[in-house]
Amino acid sequence: MQAAAGGGTIAQDGAFGYAAPAWLPGGNLQTIWPALFAQRAAGAPPQYRRERWHTPDGDFVDLDWLEPTPAAAAPLLVLFHGLEGSSRSHYAEAFAGFARDQGLAYVVPHFRGCSGEINLGPRAYHSGDYEEVDWILQRLRERHRGPLLAVGVSLGGNALLRWAGESGSQAARLADAVAAVCSPLDLAAGGAAIGRGFNRLVYTTMFLRSMRPKALRKLAQHPGLFDREAMLAARDLYAFDNVFTAPLHGFRNTDDYWARASAKPHLARIRLPALALNARNDPFVPASSLPRAAEVGGWVTLWQPRQGGHVGFPAGGWPTHVRSMPHAVGHWLLDAGGWHGGGVGGG
Repeated sequence: MQAAAGGGTIAQDGAFGYAAPAWLPGGNLQTIWPALFAQRAAGAPPQYRRERWHTPDGDFVDLDWLEPTPAAAAPLLVLFHGLEGSSRSHYAEAFAGFARDQGLAYVVPHFRGCSGEINLGPRAYHSGDYEEVDWILQRLRERHRGPLLAVGVSLGGNALLRWAGESGSQAARLADAVAAVCSPLDLAAGGAAIGRGFNRLVYTTMFLRSMRPKALRKLAQHPGLFDREAMLAARDLYAFDNVFTAPLHGFRNTDDYWARASAKPHLARIRLPALALNARNDPFVPASSLPRAAEVGGWVTLWQPRQGGHVGFPAGGWPTHVRSMPHAVGHWLLDAGGWHGGGVGGG
């Protein structure tokens, strides 16, 4: 563990204590295998109750609540999912299992268009959507009196830490602690990494397979919203964001979007307990782009284990499970939020 003067704390392997199974070497295997084959939650798959909220701009977001509902005083764990994720993503179900085991309330708000139904407005979601995060957390805070803890995964983690930095001291009014898991806090570095070689062939293709059809459905809803031919010609996320994500959400182009939406430049402004966990072999997030202790404020803890892949962290015997990361991050949030099993601590 290292501490930087005026900065946060950083740990490579000590705090998390993670080591990948020997038969899953490398970031790609540690990313792909857990998403496809690893056990998520112990016991039965999580059961959710869906709730729809209508937004001030005439749209909607869908939230999935873990059933059964625990006692009202239990902490609430909120998960903001990653790009094209949902409450059924492997990491979301693994966090649901952690919440169930710990007796926590748990909810997954879906970014617009990710709940299985296309949203209504001439927009979707993006990596720096901190205003949406703020609106969701405000509503959750209004109805939940116990501790409120938030974790964001990949895109959702960047948006969450972007919100924490933007909100400064006001963030602690809505959340007690936050965590980002495998988030591309430098979006330009992450975008460049996913646009090259094997990453472009596998991961970019996977994302565009769902993103492009949803964008075309959005165009059918709102004719003239963007250039259809340019969308069909997009072969990477840079081009997709240039045609769709950036202009629909108030950015000039992809470069402007990636620069203004990145959370990394805002980490020093965070004023509530925050954790950023990034594996140093993440195919999407180059280790060279990860924040250093001196670049973040004293409220921020950095976990940067050598292994884990992108939201992988497989553990245990065949066929492995993905419970270790939610267990570690979840307990960090509970401790940082002042929850000691019987009440909330001061501060």
